[in-house]
Amino acid sequence: MMSNMDFPAFAVACGEEGSDPLVLHEGRVVRVDQYRASGHLERLDADLADVGGLGVKVWRYGMPWRLTELEPGVYDWTLWDRALEACRRHGLDPVIDLCHFGLPDHHGGFCDTGWVDGFARYVDAFLARYPEPRWFTPVNEPGITAMFSALLGMWNDRRASEDDYFVALGNVVLANLEALARIRADRDGWWIGSEGFGCDLADADDEAGVRAATGARDLQQAVWDLHFGLAPRGVAARLTDVVADSVQSRVEALVGVVPPDRIVAGHDIYPVSVTAHGTRAGRPLSIADRVGAYEDEATAWHERYRVPFWVSETSNLGLAVDQGSEWLAALTASLDTLSASGLPVRGICWYSRGDQYDWDTALMSPIGTVTEVGLFDAQRHPRPVAQHYATLARRHP
Repeated sequence: MMSNMDFPAFAVACGEEGSDPLVLHEGRVVRVDQYRASGHLERLDADLADVGGLGVKVWRYGMPWRLTELEPGVYDWTLWDRALEACRRHGLDPVIDLCHFGLPDHHGGFCDTGWVDGFARYVDAFLARYPEPRWFTPVNEPGITAMFSALLGMWNDRRASEDDYFVALGNVVLANLEALARIRADRDGWWIGSEGFGCDLADADDEAGVRAATGARDLQQAVWDLHFGLAPRGVAARLTDVVADSVQSRVEALVGVVPPDRIVAGHDIYPVSVTAHGTRAGRPLSIADRVGAYEDEATAWHERYRVPFWVSETSNLGLAVDQGSEWLAALTASLDTLSASGLPVRGICWYSRGDQYDWDTALMSPIGTVTEVGLFDAQRHPRPVAQHYATLARRHP
């Protein structure tokens, strides 16, 4: 592993889908388990060999927290030992993911501040055991975690109000910053971010549509505002009246804990990430429309937050599977354009290696429906986009 190397100037990465939130399905609370659905843990070594065979070196990866901490403060590192050894064997440099939409069963939910300290202890234990990794996504998609758990009423806490969203968001951002502070105190670690990146479109002469698009942006980007010490905008400004003072003061004290030259913020941008509001919703969105929306939003985002970024997740999600190569070509051309304009673009990550499951219902019906978005299909056969991705990896060794 690159224990003594910086993050690449332009990374061509891949990841393994490991979401594990709790959902209410047919009257029962059940655990989503993407690793079980895909069989990844049984085929771990071969899966990593497939990724390495494409020439990919950067690998977004995590073992479920709940399978490592089976009871409070008691850790079983078997899966992590196996996973990191496989990374070494296949020449993959991991970006460590420590929480991916789910908590261990002994934590009540993301609206409960108690899990934050439990997560910090888990991070401490991980760092003590594994001295090599330097690239971390402590909490995957903090904003999406809070939104789906506490605003949309879909996962984990299953709450559905702005107040609950703000509370959960404060907790998740605090957990991420606490983890990053521990990483920085232990080693010269990087924050390699991953966050949902919505692009909201409206016709300029449609007042209601513009208002809806702006409100959606402000709610989504509050996660960045908290991380970087900016005042939330618009409908999200009320956040500071809702989040506990004790949480806000801890967040504020940790802002800046990672120096800018050790941050690569993550934009998780898919075709489905682009939403049209008002009158604009009456017209179809082409791939060019979607990529153009990302270029505009990424430019505005960088103007506000001023840190390097990468596309930390993408795939054909929202398009037909046979459009994967077309989407990849359009998005990489867009990143080239952004880079040429002077923006600090640091890479792209196809997410994920293989097909996923039940994302057609945002995991709400975990019945094993295949979501065809992988470089490799569910039978582990490479799709045409895999070859195109290998070509891209060769361009950026």
